[in-house]
Order: sequence, then structure tokens, then C-alpha cells
Amino acid sequence: MDKDFAIARGSHQGYPKKLGSIHQTRPHRYGPAPRIEAGARFGAPLAAADRRLAQAVVTLVESGAPGVGAEDLAQRANAAFERSYGELVDGGLIAPVPGAREAVEELAADGRTVVLTTGFARVTRDAILDALGWRGLVPLALCPADAGGRGRPYPDMVLEAFLRTRAAEDVAQVAVVGDTSYDILSGVRAGAGLVAGVRTGAHGDEAFRAAGATHVLDSVAGLPALLRAVG
Repeated sequence: MDKDFAIARGSHQGYPKKLGSIHQTRPHRYGPAPRIEAGARFGAPLAAADRRLAQAVVTLVESGAPGVGAEDLAQRANAAFERSYGELVDGGLIAPVPGAREAVEELAADGRTVVLTTGFARVTRDAILDALGWRGLVPLALCPADAGGRGRPYPDMVLEAFLRTRAAEDVAQVAVVGDTSYDILSGVRAGAGLVAGVRTGAHGDEAFRAAGATHVLDSVAGLPALLRAVG
């Protein structure tokens, strides 16, 4: 799940989502994101180290308690998920995509500024960075709360990275890479010049191209070579 609100992200977040080898919520079944209302159904598979740990279907319901609606329930559910996810991170059940760290280091060596973005809440983002030993790997790592509260497919985090780093004169010089069509949409909507999908996540070539991807890679490990090729 993503951000503080996550199990009912609806149109604010991308489904499905994958970070390293951890899978997160998605609509049940695949299709448009459900509305935040009673009866909305979400699939909730969870895997770590390429091993599925659990799979469930979550249906949002209205509480009979006065003043408790779908959003309140969603926030409670997300808090429970974040706690459980934190336990997995603390237990070492998270790993980077092979070659990801090396790709980031190679990009930095080429003089490029790398910003990591995630739909996770800030506390979970920080726990993941610590578990991977990535705290000093990049100058900036953003979550939706750092960009006004909206995650993908909105362009906010991409634009926030552009504004904060001042590493480019024009947003067309920005490259956005992600493993879902919602990552692609965020890059396209921000006006990034290169928007690449990577096949290590839940979406594939067809979804990437439909969302407006300019390139598709087998892995983020191929990004340094792609950027050198396109200049």
C-alpha cells in the first residue's frame, strides 16, 4: 500500500505496485481503481524475497459507528499494514532489484542527479532505506507527503524533484523510470523527456506503451546505458 491513506488510494495511487520484491495492494480484479466507498474490493498479495507470504481480498465496509466512514476505515487499515510491513522490513525480508544500486551509482558517476520516489508513507520509506543501506545513496528520496500529499499517477513528486534539485533547466531533461503504468503517467504528466517502464514489476510492455512510455527496459540496471545512448 502507498501513503498514509493507502488501502483506498483510488485514483490517487497506482495499482498494482512493487518495490524490490514486495508486492502491494491492487484492485480486485485488475481494472480501474475502485472508488473509496463501501463495497470497493482490493487484492492484497504480499511477497518477500520472491516468496509469496500471504494473499487476501479486502472489501471496504461502512461502520455502524457514527462518524466512521470508508476513509476512517481505510486509514486504520493502512496503519495496520504499515506496522506489519515494518515488521517484515525489520526482519530482513526485503531486497533491492538486482543491479539497482549499481545503476544509481553509475548514474551519479556520469554526473546525473538521482531522486528516489515512493508511494509509501514517510516512516516506511525511511525504514526501507535504512534496511537497504541506501540512506546516503541519493541526495533526495520523496514520498507523497513531501509533495503536497498526492502520489502517482499525479506528476507532483516528479515536479517536486525537479524543483528541489535544480539539476535541470527544463523538465524535458528529466527521465522518469518505474514499474507500473502509473509511474509512466506521472512522468508523462510532468513533461519528462524520457519515461521508461521496467519489466521487473507488475505491469508490462502493453500497459507501459498505453500510458505513454518512450522506452521499456528489462530492468533499471539498463538505465545508464539508455541515457548515454539518447544523450
